[in-house]
Order: sequence, then C-alpha cells, then structure tokens
Amino acid sequence: MQTVTLKIEDSINDKFLWLLSHFSKNEVEILDKTAYKSDDEYLRSIKGMRESIIEASNEPMENYVTADKLDW
Repeated sequence: MQTVTLKIEDSINDKFLWLLSHFSKNEVEILDKTAYKSDDEYLRSIKGMRESIIEASNEPMENYVTADKLDW
C-alpha cells in the first residue's frame, strides 16, 4: 500500500471526493483532509515560533553553527 499526498484545487474538490467515493475501502481510504498551508503559514501558526526565529536571528555570529559542524 502507498500513501500519496495531494493538493487539490477548491474548484475540483467535490468532484475528486466523489470519484474517491466510488472505490471500496480496501482500494482507497481517506486518511486525512486538511486545508493546505504554505511552510510560512504553518510556521506562523506555531505558538512562539515567530518570536523564537527573531530571537535566534539576534544571536551573535560566534554562536552560529554551520551545517558541517552538526552531528546528525
């Protein structure tokens, strides 16, 4: 089984959901229906995120860590 994430234009939403309803539960299952949010909208929706980003941007350069120094 595969999971596919789609962004569907509002103008075809009803038609698309109608189409999906013609498959059995064994063939297609709607796992989640949410409104699309851009990355910016999503980050702004997290309480305290904006302030955290502003605070981090005010850190002195000597506190910055470059990607090559991260231990992932």
